[in-house]
Amino acid sequence: MYEATFEITGDGGYTLATAETDAAVELWCNEHCDLLHVRGPSADAVVERVERLVGVRERLGRDDEVVLITDDCLRQRETRAVEAYLVRHDCLLLPPLRYERGAKVCRVLALDSASLTGLYRELVADGLSVDVRTKRHVNVVTEDAPLSPSRLLPDLSPRQYEVLRLAVEGGYYEMPRRTTTDELAAQLGIGRRTVAEHLRRAENKLVVAVFEHLRGRR
Repeated sequence: MYEATFEITGDGGYTLATAETDAAVELWCNEHCDLLHVRGPSADAVVERVERLVGVRERLGRDDEVVLITDDCLRQRETRAVEAYLVRHDCLLLPPLRYERGAKVCRVLALDSASLTGLYRELVADGLSVDVRTKRHVNVVTEDAPLSPSRLLPDLSPRQYEVLRLAVEGGYYEMPRRTTTDELAAQLGIGRRTVAEHLRRAENKLVVAVFEHLRGRR
């Protein structure tokens, strides 16, 4: 089997709800309604957009973390729902769908690599912008098969991910370091203390998750 993560932009829906925000949305579709987990500093703004799109039946939580049950299922209103593409190419969706920074992030499983290639080509041919974040051959049975071991890792907020990505790519964790929090702050256009706080929060989530996994194997 083969697993890939596609980042898709240009299909509207909840992608527009997260555009130009620091919030992320995870979606579990139930055909008649959607279950959404909204996280991030802009959660309230995203909730307002979701309410305009499909209505909100129930809301739990506050501030930067909210769980929503919608009045309607967005898939019924989408003309280019990703599920239709998956059926045509004999691929499986590994839920939840994730929306962040105006893009839809899909984890997809296929029996052969050609199916993923065909899926990618049709999405692009239909005018969607598609970035392949990851692609791998699944050839072993793991604790969470057939899902990726990445399920063991925590979800970072879009801003935490972006700061961590720049830090890793810039050599912040190398010895000696090739960049500093001041330089990262200049790249991002935010304060040095804010960069340090995002890094600490991301590092804490990752270290705790990895340690729990290691402890469970001892």
